[in-house]
Amino acid sequence: MNLTRKKYKYQWYQDIYEKIPAILSDAVQIGEALGLPKLQGQLGLYSGASSCPANLPDYVLDAIVEANHKPILPLRKVEDELREVVKDMYGDAYDAAVTNTCEASLRVAFDTLCAPPMMRKGDAYRGRVICPYGEDYEWGAGYGRAFPPRYKNLSIDRTVTGGELGVEGKSLNNLDSVFVRYAGTTYEVHGVKQNVIPLMTRTDVDGTLENIRIACDRHVSMLTGFHIVGYDTPGYGHGTHDANGVPVLFKEMGKLARSYDVPFIVDAASCLPGIGLSPEQINADVMMWSMDKAGRSPIAGLIVGTEESMVTIRKALGLGGHRFGEVSSHSKAVYSIADPGRDAVVGLTAFLKTLRDTPERVTDPIDRYHQIIVEEFAEMKPTRFRDKLIITKSYHMGGTELNYEQTWDEGEFGIPLFTIEDLYANTNAIDLAISAMGVSPATIYSGNMFLGPGLGLLNRQGELIEEYARLAVKALVKSVELVCQYAGLGD
Repeated sequence: MNLTRKKYKYQWYQDIYEKIPAILSDAVQIGEALGLPKLQGQLGLYSGASSCPANLPDYVLDAIVEANHKPILPLRKVEDELREVVKDMYGDAYDAAVTNTCEASLRVAFDTLCAPPMMRKGDAYRGRVICPYGEDYEWGAGYGRAFPPRYKNLSIDRTVTGGELGVEGKSLNNLDSVFVRYAGTTYEVHGVKQNVIPLMTRTDVDGTLENIRIACDRHVSMLTGFHIVGYDTPGYGHGTHDANGVPVLFKEMGKLARSYDVPFIVDAASCLPGIGLSPEQINADVMMWSMDKAGRSPIAGLIVGTEESMVTIRKALGLGGHRFGEVSSHSKAVYSIADPGRDAVVGLTAFLKTLRDTPERVTDPIDRYHQIIVEEFAEMKPTRFRDKLIITKSYHMGGTELNYEQTWDEGEFGIPLFTIEDLYANTNAIDLAISAMGVSPATIYSGNMFLGPGLGLLNRQGELIEEYARLAVKALVKSVELVCQYAGLGD
């Protein structure tokens, strides 16, 4: 085995790619030694993708079955019950709506709150939304044309590349996305499928806010909104919190948006409502969640926002009431294509009730899983990387973020930083090694690992199966060690 490290990064990543067959061969043997073949296809490290959601717990499934035993149950009644639960959680100043996906929720919010109107006389004006250039920028920023043009590659790459429909179909008329860099964040090229990675654990909040203020002043005549990815962890640049654990950058961005009288849209897709951040805490006009990821709901996008914002959104979804009386309805409107269906709303409501009434059923597995992660990574090799790991538990994100970007400190090569393009192209050696061992992998890119209970690690009541959780995490540690070994990074 040739473990000589290459001189330059691009050579090093190419060498890792060429060694993937050998890595996978060794991974199979490690998996066998751990006893994983008997659990093939039954364990996963993170249920953070709608393409492979976790199984629903009994308390959600039972509610769906009960709803289907009722001879007549209009969707309007179910949706109003969900609104009541949301108001119990956030107060009467907030309202809610449900779409079929979080992506649909994003589009509705951008189209109704930020995109310029298409009606009336004359040419339509342009609108510009401030989008800090952090990780996962494409989900929201993909709806506008990139500004300045140096960032146009960002809007035609990654997860918005489905040909013409993937690019043009996601874009909205006359809307621009103004990319603003985070101060203290470094933007480096990494990966086998090489691209820029924002490394964000040293983000400077004050400097970032100043960058945003400068951008606002520059684009004030066209400013129509603010958007940010709403994860509260260091790997997303939000490690600076106030005394209540709220990311300072979120709060200050929300205040700044209100000073310009434009909406602040927060995409908390892979997060949890109720036990996580609230719109009020961060001065958000709307927040949205993908409820089949960290949540235990059928696939659904939950939108919660101020009543003022939600009136517009609910009308676009056809929920704003019949023309002749009644305060709510389930009807047709421009976004009836985002209809979630009754069973999704029933299951989501059941899960929200659990978050409201017995949140420990959700937080206890997060606590125990986090402890297992800490214990297992305390034994990881190379030993010199252990104290460079940043392991953060987040109820908001429904699990644990393990960030390893600081293994690259002091100009030394660290644990390989794979891009999200590597994730999609099957060139992420760590993920591939985990899969070869028989475990559904974590979501790993840009120096972040996202780990949460869900895929085979919970029983039907939603309780953590600790034996399985520890075994899955052991496989992850072994995968990191194996890739480091082949990358020439051993002790």
